Amino acid sequence: MAARPARVPELRRRHLGPAELGRTDPPRRPRVEENLSIVPEPALLERWSGEDVRLADVESQLARLREATAEEGSPPSIRTSVMTHIAWVPEEWADAARATLAGMAEEHPSRTLLLVPLPDSGHDRIDAEASVECYRLPGTERHVCSEVVELQLHGPRAKAPASVVSPLLISDLPVFCRWRGEPPFGSPELDQLVAIADRLIVDSTEWEDLPYAYTRLAELFERTAVSDIAWARTARWRALLASLWPEIGDVSAIRVHGTAAQAYLLAGWLRSRLGRELALEHVESDRLEGIDLDGEPAPFPPGDPPSPSNVLSEELDRFTRDPIYEAAVRSASS
Repeated sequence: MAARPARVPELRRRHLGPAELGRTDPPRRPRVEENLSIVPEPALLERWSGEDVRLADVESQLARLREATAEEGSPPSIRTSVMTHIAWVPEEWADAARATLAGMAEEHPSRTLLLVPLPDSGHDRIDAEASVECYRLPGTERHVCSEVVELQLHGPRAKAPASVVSPLLISDLPVFCRWRGEPPFGSPELDQLVAIADRLIVDSTEWEDLPYAYTRLAELFERTAVSDIAWARTARWRALLASLWPEIGDVSAIRVHGTAAQAYLLAGWLRSRLGRELALEHVESDRLEGIDLDGEPAPFPPGDPPSPSNVLSEELDRFTRDPIYEAAVRSASS
């Protein structure tokens, strides 16, 4: 590669974004198991379900389930929620969402409201299934509990999620909203949940209308903090590319073997950091398998890709905006 430009400081490691080692944003919120030394043991689990329910019924049943988890003669379980986690899950994403949520309770005790919209069901009602999952605190008789409420929103209820979730939010705790699939930008359901959420979590790998959808996503940046799981999955590769400084300062083209979202975001990131145009070639793959710079393959980063649960878990620990990601999105959509 040719000699490096005189000054391209934006690419240095401290500018990679909060998903990197050496991050400079505020520390993540400590996980409950770090503070309480929770060791996952066989969990206590209580369930309830009902059709055409009232929201007051859901709250009262959650209280009953928490009481039921207390063993006879033992102190009551502790609801140590650190957030309300809303998940907007169209029916085709429901199984994947449930699988991702499984096993997260001990890391993020929370109230999870999993919303399954069924606008064309022909009914006007809410069906609910609630569960309380508890983990014993070592050395005590107490349990820490997490709540999951799956709400099927039939007919017009699917267009008014704010009226459904607002009574079920835990006061004074942050609200995270995970949106599965491509958000219907400008829709009442998205606008309502963005107004409630402190952070919106998406996965642009699940989107079809790229890169145009990034233009619409950027319109939300001033309304709420945004996380993108597709962006998080590029973290190891961004760290690797930054380690190639100063030579990478002269790169004119990048070829990404991965998803379209990863290709657009990596190219957008480099453009925004270098402050100039960069040609992008995308080779489709269902995961990020390699990057070529000016036709030369970059070395493979160390470590294994995180699981979907681990990626979501990390994003639930973040509570500030990510200006590096926002700049990458704007560059990707331009």
